[in-house]
Amino acid sequence: MKSQNTLSITEARKKIFEIVNDVQKPGNYYTFTENGRPKVVLMSVEEFDSLQETMEILSDPKIMSSIEQAEKDYAKGDYVSWEDMKKELHSSHKPALMVADKGKKKYTVKKKK
Repeated sequence: MKSQNTLSITEARKKIFEIVNDVQKPGNYYTFTENGRPKVVLMSVEEFDSLQETMEILSDPKIMSSIEQAEKDYAKGDYVSWEDMKKELHSSHKPALMVADKGKKKYTVKKKK
């Protein structure tokens, strides 16, 4: 459930720690106003990253085409259920192939000192 809260920047300044905690809940964000007009929106990093990722997907014609094709295939019943896929993977004499998309993020491990 989305929860939008609107506050003046002056009022937000007084409650900044409470606001920061509140936006950590999924769907919560704040609009800060100046002279009664919206000026800025505050949301959690996770919500912002999710929004950015969604915008990237929606703006990529190849991905959107793949999604549209998958939806058409699904509507026609042209898919394999997860249960059938598990059976296929277990009964196959070939090694199972699993693919994971790690995207553009780079993961590192810090060494202990």
